[in-house]
Amino acid sequence: MTSSAIVVPAEWAPQRAIWTAWPADADEWNGDLEAPRHDVAALVAALADTGNRVRVLANGPEAEETARAALGGAAEIVPARYGDIWLRDTGPIFAFRNGAPVALRFRTNSWGGKYDLPDDATVGDRMAELAGTDIVRFDFVLEGGGVDHDGEGTILATRQTLLNSNRNGWTQAEAEAALRQAFGTKKVIWIDEGLLGDHTDGHIDNIARFVAPGRVVCQAPAGEDDPNAAILNAIAEQLRGATDAAGRELEVIRIPGAGLYHNALGEVSPASHMNFIIANGVVVVPTYGTSTEAAALAALGEVFPDRKVVGVSSRGLLGCGEAGGGSFHCITQQEPAALGNET
Repeated sequence: MTSSAIVVPAEWAPQRAIWTAWPADADEWNGDLEAPRHDVAALVAALADTGNRVRVLANGPEAEETARAALGGAAEIVPARYGDIWLRDTGPIFAFRNGAPVALRFRTNSWGGKYDLPDDATVGDRMAELAGTDIVRFDFVLEGGGVDHDGEGTILATRQTLLNSNRNGWTQAEAEAALRQAFGTKKVIWIDEGLLGDHTDGHIDNIARFVAPGRVVCQAPAGEDDPNAAILNAIAEQLRGATDAAGRELEVIRIPGAGLYHNALGEVSPASHMNFIIANGVVVVPTYGTSTEAAALAALGEVFPDRKVVGVSSRGLLGCGEAGGGSFHCITQQEPAALGNET
C-alpha cells in the first residue's frame, strides 16, 4: 500500500450513509438516558428529513426497542455492541484505496486511558462488516475527532491531542509521518490546543473545521465572560496565514462561539457550535440555548448556502461530570459515496 492510494473524501462530499449510535448504558449518563436519547432522536430526524440514510447502532434489546420506538422509520436500527456512542473516535474512518471503499482502523486507548469501556475497541470492525468494506489497520492510536480533512490532502489537528504523551508520545514529525501513511496526508495545519474542559484533550472537531478547500470556520469569543476567549483568538491567529497542501492561504471565517455555558452541575463545559455534522443537503449544528445561538446559525447559513442549516439542542449529549462531553460530530461517522461524485 502506498500513501497516494488512500483517499479520504471531505465531509461535504456525497455520502452513502451517516452512522450513529443509541445511548444504551445508563451508568455512562449519570443514570439518565432520556436527555441524550432526545438529542440523538432530534439529530436523526434532521438528517432523515433531508433524505439521508441513517444507520443507528443499538446495544442490547432495550436499546433496540427504545430506538425503534423513538426513531420510527427515520433510521435503520442495527444491533451492535459498543461501549458508548462516540463513533467518530471508536468507529472506522471510511475512505477509498485504489478506488475501492475501505474502513481505516486505528488502535484506541480510551482517550488516553480516561474512559475504558468494553467493545469500544471492536465496534469499528462491526461497522466495517455492516458496511461491507475491507479493513485497513494501522498500529497506532488515533481518534477520528482528532483530525479534520479537506479531501485534498490537508489535515487540521491539535498538538494537544496528537502529540499528547497519553496517546502515542509522538513528536510532530512522527505524527505527520503517521498521518501520511494512513491518509496520504500532504500537509498538516497545527493548532496548539482545544477548549477548556474537553474530555478528549482538545479534539480539532470542537474548534476548527474545513468547509471547503482553502476555507476554515472557527469561533469568536461570545463576550467578555467567554472562558475560551484567549484560546479562540489564538486558534484564529494560527489559522490566518497558514497554507494548505495546494499552497492556498486559508480563508478563515469566524462565527460567534457558544460562550460561557454551565452544565447541570454548574461546571463550565466545552460547548461548541463547531461540532456540527455535514450531510447530504443539511448541516446539523449543536445548540445550547446561549445568547449567540441565532447569530451562529445565521453565519453558518452563509457558509453553507447550498445546504439547510439546522440547529438542534445538544445539552443532553454535552452532559455533566464524566458523562457526555461531546456533540453531533462526536457521535457520527459518515460513509462516503463512490469516488467521482464529489460536489
